[in-house]
Amino acid sequence: MNPVFVDTSGFYAFLDRTDTFHETSKRLFYQSEQDSWRMLTSSFVLHESWALIQARLGWNAVEDWLSSLVPRCEIVWVDEKIYSVAAARTRQARERRLSLTDCSSFEIMLSHNCRYAIADDEHFRKMGFTLPTVS
Repeated sequence: MNPVFVDTSGFYAFLDRTDTFHETSKRLFYQSEQDSWRMLTSSFVLHESWALIQARLGWNAVEDWLSSLVPRCEIVWVDEKIYSVAAARTRQARERRLSLTDCSSFEIMLSHNCRYAIADDEHFRKMGFTLPTVS
């Protein structure tokens, strides 16, 4: 399988049983381990996820996330080039809910030929990215 990008919404849903994407996220993470998917995420997603998980679910959830989910992913660090292109995309779109983190994720996915994302975010679908299939 091509690489699979993990968004904040995928990480968060895995940890929060009340999230509507929880069961799907769980199945995808388990499938990724079973089939040895190459998982990617970004330094911006890690930052955003940490803040969200800490604020909504607390420190135990942060520690669970850091020890169980983050190590499954190759972290792509957002550098000046990715930042510049993502910032330009974000500013051009001028959408209230389209974040710099999302746009940096898209740039990373495109540069890594990544078509799949564990993400419950309409912007990923609008960009043509899809959920991986679960067997």
